[in-house]
Amino acid sequence: MYAVTLDGFGEPEVMKWAQVDDLPAPGPGEVLIDVVAAGVNRADLLQRQGFYPPPPGASETLGLECSGVVAEVGAGVRDWRKGDKVCALLSGGGYAERVLVPETQVLPVPEGLDLAAAAALPEVAATVWSNLVMTAGMHSGHLLLIHGGGSGIGTHAIQVARALGARVAVTAGSDYKLERCRELGATVTINYKEHDFVTVLHAEYPGVDIILDNMGAAYLERNVEVLAEDGHLVIIGMQGGVKAELNLATLLGKRGAIHATNLRRRPEHGKGSKAEIITELRRHVWPLISDGTIVPVVSAEVPVTDAAAAHELLDSPESFGKVILRVSDS
Repeated sequence: MYAVTLDGFGEPEVMKWAQVDDLPAPGPGEVLIDVVAAGVNRADLLQRQGFYPPPPGASETLGLECSGVVAEVGAGVRDWRKGDKVCALLSGGGYAERVLVPETQVLPVPEGLDLAAAAALPEVAATVWSNLVMTAGMHSGHLLLIHGGGSGIGTHAIQVARALGARVAVTAGSDYKLERCRELGATVTINYKEHDFVTVLHAEYPGVDIILDNMGAAYLERNVEVLAEDGHLVIIGMQGGVKAELNLATLLGKRGAIHATNLRRRPEHGKGSKAEIITELRRHVWPLISDGTIVPVVSAEVPVTDAAAAHELLDSPESFGKVILRVSDS
């Protein structure tokens, strides 16, 4: 079996497509997938640099989502059969010819969707739904602010919010990305290089009901300032650092809530688990993808043998939406 291996931590060039040991047969409740494509996520870039190790027991191979064809199933697996076209949420292992995954983290490829494009869905869909709906309770009439509207998570979140009747504001670093965000349904678009998002939003709205934040420390004070009463700030990234001061009086005055969440380290089963999130996606989000209300936004498809180029592309200012690695033409 071949997979992307790391020759130490560092720049994209440390990734190599190399032969590794074959995976064992799937155990009880597991599914073995022949990978067709794998999604590239910012967490992969952090892991490559040595800043985001996999949880105990997870594969050391990069890749938190994939699409492909079921090769084998373990004892007790009832929902999947050999030959099924699927996509899956992973704790690791997607940049490879084959991956083992718990059956509860496997999803059917939405009707009418290309198999490779389905690799762009599990991680972003699970992140967006678990945070905006299951945690922050987003519903019709809410105003949502997304930092990084042009990212894979941002482009998906815009569409989910609009499908649920919420209004969407986004920040991004270029007018091109903001125009693309408007095409997806964002109604307030802010170039953070030219304008202060708090000033822009306060000119029109008393506050923001939900903020989906990938910046962390750098935006904490300003996020709380723009938050509406009973609002929710959901922090999913730390691109702006990990330490900041917080004026608790401001937060208390707004009865605001701050959530900091991580998808990869959630348990497989139980409340707030990956299994619970996957069940929610299949029930609520997958029908919206099948009918075209939500579409995966894929900016590039790169051969897995050139994973370094995929990482460079995702990390570039030109990237919009998702980058996927093509592993197989099956």
